[in-house]
Amino acid sequence: MRGLTRQGLRSPSRRQGTRRRALPAAAAVAIGIMTLGALAPPSVSAAGSPDAVQQSLNALVRDDGLPAALASVQDRDGRTRTYTAGLGDLATGSKVPRDGQVRIGSNTKTFVAVVVLQLVGEGKIGLDATVDTYLPGLVRGEGIDGRRITVRQLLQQTSGLPNYSNHLGDDVRYYAPRELLDTALQHPADFAPGTSWKYSNTNYVLAGLIVQKVTGRPLAEEIDRRIIKRIGLRHTYFPAPGDASIREPHPHGYLRNAADGPLRDITEIDPSWGWAAGQMVSTNSDLNRFFSALLAGHLLPSAQLAQMRSTVPAEATFGPDARYGLGLLSRPLPCGGLSWGHGGSFPGYETRGGATDDGRATNVAVTMQLTDEAGRRSLERAVDTALCR
Repeated sequence: MRGLTRQGLRSPSRRQGTRRRALPAAAAVAIGIMTLGALAPPSVSAAGSPDAVQQSLNALVRDDGLPAALASVQDRDGRTRTYTAGLGDLATGSKVPRDGQVRIGSNTKTFVAVVVLQLVGEGKIGLDATVDTYLPGLVRGEGIDGRRITVRQLLQQTSGLPNYSNHLGDDVRYYAPRELLDTALQHPADFAPGTSWKYSNTNYVLAGLIVQKVTGRPLAEEIDRRIIKRIGLRHTYFPAPGDASIREPHPHGYLRNAADGPLRDITEIDPSWGWAAGQMVSTNSDLNRFFSALLAGHLLPSAQLAQMRSTVPAEATFGPDARYGLGLLSRPLPCGGLSWGHGGSFPGYETRGGATDDGRATNVAVTMQLTDEAGRRSLERAVDTALCR
């Protein structure tokens, strides 16, 4: 089913062959679903009616059973409003921190793609150069040859490389990037490079390794120097090895292993199994700032931004009329036009959002990874509601 790999970092259930959070006894306290009924007071528009964005967040908590939802909405004039619903900590009943930090999962891929494309613009990486140009002899396997896979194919998910995160066990620990790659290379290619499209986190692990080889610096430092500091993302970071916490105020993230099972707090987890494919932490407002700056040309030269926005169909994973560029996803809006973004999924959190060429931007986060199509559609409708106000 396409929904199970929708945002790349897969749902942590044994049935899907991915890793679950092995919580200490003190942290694995079951939390009753009845606590989910609390909602933030609705915002009221100038006309006196409840704000449509607030209503959509309330519905995510009330109807979809999510512990919390939070959003940041930027209008064409750059004005921002933030929203919350639900509870930030089900054990204590505390409020959701406004614009709190969350694990942003596969939104990380867009940051990595921007760094790669900056290096393309600097003449240090060739989009149509092969992986072996930068990592000679590293990528070999059944139907897999780094001499036949290009950097463009990594960023656009057309390499055919198998997805390592489908094959990780339940052990929660530190994973080195090479270990993630080696896990993928134990499995055959999904297809010959350039002949099809399929989402694979392995592509971005390789992209991150190429950045490190070309620059001689850690990927986290390059993202911080080239993006985070450059455009002033004050609440965004790439966690250091062994850092399982979230630094600033944040809602707790939760996991349910079975449809009728209890929720468990999974906020603190080693995120290294995501690395360049999904390790970062940010806020909805910082994500809006990032995607808006990207579309406005503040992060890439026009030639590289045009390449990034050159898309192929990605409906099999992201839904009707979705298209995937170089680490950037486009979706049609019900009010017309396109939104550009990515979205992310990581145990405990799910984010969706997008920005438009006329300056609108929205990101919405919920505090449980979504594994069903109905929940994902509800979250996407909340984003559409905000972008189409």
